[in-house]
Amino acid sequence: MTASSQHPLTASRFLERMTSAEIERAHVIESVLPALREHAAEADGSGEFYRPHVQLLSDSGLLGLIVPEQYGGMGGTLRDLAGATFAMGTACPSTALAYFFHCSSASRGLLALEALEAGLFDADEAPKVREFAEGVLWRMGKQRRWLANFASESAKSSQSAVVISTEATQAAGGWTLSGVKYFGCATGVAHEYLVTAKIAGTEDAGGIALFFVDQQAAGVSERSQWDALGMRATATQGIVLENVFVPDENALAIPGAFVRMMQMSRGSFVGNQLAGIAVYLGAAQGVYDFALNFLLQRTFRDTGRPIATSPFHQELIGQMTVQLETAYLWLRRQLELETAEPPLLPKERVVQQWRMCKGVTCEAAFEVAQLALKACGTSNTGNDGVIARGIRDLSMGLVQAFPMERGRLEVAKMVVETQGQALFSV
Repeated sequence: MTASSQHPLTASRFLERMTSAEIERAHVIESVLPALREHAAEADGSGEFYRPHVQLLSDSGLLGLIVPEQYGGMGGTLRDLAGATFAMGTACPSTALAYFFHCSSASRGLLALEALEAGLFDADEAPKVREFAEGVLWRMGKQRRWLANFASESAKSSQSAVVISTEATQAAGGWTLSGVKYFGCATGVAHEYLVTAKIAGTEDAGGIALFFVDQQAAGVSERSQWDALGMRATATQGIVLENVFVPDENALAIPGAFVRMMQMSRGSFVGNQLAGIAVYLGAAQGVYDFALNFLLQRTFRDTGRPIATSPFHQELIGQMTVQLETAYLWLRRQLELETAEPPLLPKERVVQQWRMCKGVTCEAAFEVAQLALKACGTSNTGNDGVIARGIRDLSMGLVQAFPMERGRLEVAKMVVETQGQALFSV
């Protein structure tokens, strides 16, 4: 059930059939939730990341949640990450989203190592790829450093959601980076930036390269404060890079390396994206729990019965429950598709499912908050309240990465192209 008191671990409300190791890691996640919840309204009101959370998550070891134990991490998987972001989303969605983007950095290490095992790099390339990949994992695991993963930019094309325009130009002993990164949580908060750029003179994905950039490096500055509708405490203002020098040891600029790494992803191009959407499911669950408790605790003056017993409110509660269960079903299915061994579907089908899952989950989660607002009335419209914050935070899921309409369009194209190819193959 979505709103059951039988689950002592918040993550277990989303994750089914948890292993003993997952339960152990979930207890660590549970230990940080009270602090995240305590400061959620304050962080949202100020629009600033609550900086003590960096030390809290570092001390807990959660910055290395999905880093293998040999690199000082906790040895978790995508299931653990999805459970963590879901649980944190019930407490402070902003911190949960920023934490997800930190953890997404691990894909630059994990997928690179998988690509090495698969023989996608030759003998000359392999040492450099391994050095960079292990550098990512050591930073997150043993060193417990927060990495801000800067990939997205404002530039878009009709063929893809994001175009990398930040350029890397080779220089003596390294590279110089110039460009603007418009989105990436933990600006000015993270210990170090992981920046995606294209090698000067290249135009396709084969020219994408990765760089570690010191937050205090010469030429690095922050864009203006992001005054967003929701997810206000993610420090998402982005950075400006003006001829920032990066030494060779902090760069992975082998042509085609990024594409070869990402071939190892089970789902979307860069992997683990569903854990970001689990934040919104967690936020919806938090709103649902608050609304249900509010409606059960408040009573009608004339009858003394809980407000939740009226037909009007029960209709809204029923709709909320359906929408929440819809979000759970889609995201759980996606998690199963991306983690099951052996794989249940070929990668192209998993990606197709993801294109549908993201939009449906976020739309359903947002609908939970809208229904909660209707059910709980004007007394819950204060901007610092759980429902109002939920409405604003969950609205960001409607536009993050790609909206539902774009996902459906891309799925339709995949279906039509597949069917068209089938017609000519018989």
